Amino acid sequence: MRAISAPLSVAAIHATIRQDIIVLRLRPGTRVSENELARRFGTSRTPVREALFRLVDEGLVAVWPQRGTFITHISLRAVRRARFVREAMEVAILRRAAEQGLSAANQTMAERAIEDQEAARDQPEWFTRADDAFHRAFADGIDVGNIWAVLEREKAQFDRLRFLSLPNVTPVETLIGQHRAMLDAVRRGDVTAAEHAAREHLSEVLKVSDTLAATHPELIVDDT
Repeated sequence: MRAISAPLSVAAIHATIRQDIIVLRLRPGTRVSENELARRFGTSRTPVREALFRLVDEGLVAVWPQRGTFITHISLRAVRRARFVREAMEVAILRRAAEQGLSAANQTMAERAIEDQEAARDQPEWFTRADDAFHRAFADGIDVGNIWAVLEREKAQFDRLRFLSLPNVTPVETLIGQHRAMLDAVRRGDVTAAEHAAREHLSEVLKVSDTLAATHPELIVDDT
């Protein structure tokens, strides 16, 4: 007898749809259907609806009465807010990691993520997955609870612009070099260098935001 697979959880459905939005498989302005998503995931509409509510909270989905549910456009105002929050948190994380040290296991995770980015230079989706793994190595390594979940929630709009910038607008070599500088500063226990490297790294997306908005007006709203 063939085993019956368990239905996907709300968290799994949310993560899958969120990734589709981040990497623009679901593009801004696309109308989404609860019924179609329920068929896709082999579940009822209830967990799909709950997953969409979470995406509404993240600013990735909007529900318009009498019209439907749509993927939101990338908001430059939201990107800048996300960058502000992310910088504050990641600078604090890098500072703590440099002050107290990072375990060998977390250093290895960060190194492996850089290697994965090297291998995925021309594959933006895998490059950004490795990018997240790099930053998570530090967030998980400072042992202050699941701080990565807070970061991930805040950076959703930031992530879409980041993906759109790769690999041609923001050189991947620049990003990899900045990651190496961050890891090196933490290993040396150099708090000042770690903070500087984190701030420089997180400024890259803002450097190209206006260019991307001009190039992709169908995807980005300049509401600053």
